[in-house]
Amino acid sequence: MAKVNTYETLFILDSNHYARDPGGVAKQLEELIAENGGEVQVSRMWMEQKLAYPIDKHQKGTYYLIYFSMEGPNLTKLARAFALAEPVIRELTIKLDPRLVEPILANARGEHFSGPTGAEGAEEESSENSGEAVAETADA
Repeated sequence: MAKVNTYETLFILDSNHYARDPGGVAKQLEELIAENGGEVQVSRMWMEQKLAYPIDKHQKGTYYLIYFSMEGPNLTKLARAFALAEPVIRELTIKLDPRLVEPILANARGEHFSGPTGAEGAEEESSENSGEAVAETADA
């Protein structure tokens, strides 16, 4: 059995197609991942903007991110499925460094990642609090 890795795929989607059915397009992409043995961790629309140059006569694109876990050998079939999907103009998939998976997924969910021990966050809080105490005593 191959090792399960975490991947990030950035899609440029047809803006018109996405605007008509955003939920349907997202579901279609997530189903393609599931059909090829993957598990979606986080997915979200990133932004919509004018493309730097036309791609297949498209002037505008919707950028969409999906983070998923999958065994490496299945990635080839998935890339082919993405290429055949109607709303996808372009896609780029990268393998995430295992040390960065949790912070990246937390950021994609809109959560704060405090690290494996949480000590960094505690140090920041204590320095912030000590700064407030100094400011209060200076006023007195």
